[in-house]
Amino acid sequence: MPQHVPTDLPDHLQHFIGGEFVDSLDGTTFEVLDPVTNQAYTTAAAGKNDDVDRAVTAAAEAFHAGPWPQLLPRQRARILHAIADIVESRDRRLAELETFDTGLPITQALGQAQRAAENFRFFADLIVAQRDDAYKVPGRQLNYVNRKPKGVAGLITPWNTPFMLESWKLAPALASGCTVVLKPAEFTPLSASLWPDIFREAGVPDGVFNLVNGLGEEAGDALVKHPGVPLISFTGESSTGQLIFANAAPHLKGLSMELGGKSPAVVFADADLDEAIDATVFGVFSLNGERCTAGSRILVEQAVYDEFVERYAARARAIVVGDPHDPATEVGALVHPEHFAKVMSYVEIGKGEGRLVAGGGRPEGLETGNYVAPTVFVDVKPDARIFQEEIFGPVVAISPFDTEEEALALANGVKYGLAAYVWTNDLRRAHTFAQSIDAGMVWLNSNNVRDLRTPFGGVKASGLGHEGGYRSIDFYTDQQAVHTTLGEAHTPRFGVR
Repeated sequence: MPQHVPTDLPDHLQHFIGGEFVDSLDGTTFEVLDPVTNQAYTTAAAGKNDDVDRAVTAAAEAFHAGPWPQLLPRQRARILHAIADIVESRDRRLAELETFDTGLPITQALGQAQRAAENFRFFADLIVAQRDDAYKVPGRQLNYVNRKPKGVAGLITPWNTPFMLESWKLAPALASGCTVVLKPAEFTPLSASLWPDIFREAGVPDGVFNLVNGLGEEAGDALVKHPGVPLISFTGESSTGQLIFANAAPHLKGLSMELGGKSPAVVFADADLDEAIDATVFGVFSLNGERCTAGSRILVEQAVYDEFVERYAARARAIVVGDPHDPATEVGALVHPEHFAKVMSYVEIGKGEGRLVAGGGRPEGLETGNYVAPTVFVDVKPDARIFQEEIFGPVVAISPFDTEEEALALANGVKYGLAAYVWTNDLRRAHTFAQSIDAGMVWLNSNNVRDLRTPFGGVKASGLGHEGGYRSIDFYTDQQAVHTTLGEAHTPRFGVR
């Protein structure tokens, strides 16, 4: 079958700074590959220090001299809803481009485009409904909290679901009255190039949104170190998060970092196995396994372990791997040959650390492109690298346990702590076990279903801070306490004799 190539692909992707599409000041570019052929289909401007400085200057001018931070919440909300309307009206085109750029299956990319619109709707509604604290001392004092946008927000986003995760940061930053500089992942800059026209059509003033393409170690590093950017929101690898933490420290920047994960899915013997298998298969292999919250360590109680392994392996072997643009495809191509090589190296490591029961290499009939067969290792020991390290691909490690205490030790026995999933019909155990897990988010008898009002973030090596709901508004605003005396001020009179 010939590869599907979207029409009207751009020959070149530029930065968007101060309302204009521009190239890098030094003229440098980098190639962008599509993951099915690994051939370059376009070039993108490669941002450096001077380009980031130009974008920050534009964003700062829009913040200090422009109307955006001064608009009433209802006025900003109308524009955010307009953005959502435009995204929804173009969701199929967005999904087509996202699939071409990332290798995500088209049905899943469409869901991500629709979720991007929902993110803007949610934060548009939130800022209108928002209320802040007020404290009264009757007849004496009124104290209230005033929120002020922090300024220029630096947003650094990953390549796994780029358009949706950009919206997850852009929506609350803009809703709060900040101006932004977005640095999208260099592997997947295509869908980010659509934001300028969407924002312009919705009525976002020039300079409020700025986009700088480039490599993480160049454009991303410059954004983190820029003294005119008081806060950085980053989603990506834990090792990169450590560098950002160190480089932001001299400027005392506000940081929100959602980092890596190696999340456990714990299946007790009394669980509904049909539902648990559905959810744990989906939880590892959806989005090509390239998801931070993937339940990539499945811990199964010994009494049902053999049945679970047999059924799980059969399901994994039946997953449809193929052309990302085919609606029947369930796992597409990994994003980039560098990442493909990394995932395949872990597959080879796993062959010495566990028993391979599904996958283990490239699928038959797909001799080119970044395709990995859904891979299942069982009887994996807790000190194995495939148990401890984030693979970020369609690879899962399954291990048995005998007691709750052992299950908890296994669940917590890694450096990460992003998400966890617990399957049991014992309500008391579900809640007490969940509260003992070192994870920022726990799903009980559920796959990864998000409520946008709840905090999103991890503990340990999985992150710093939380976003989602009011936590996002907290991050992009300063909370100023205002104290007003209503009666006579009773102040000690120093120096009066």
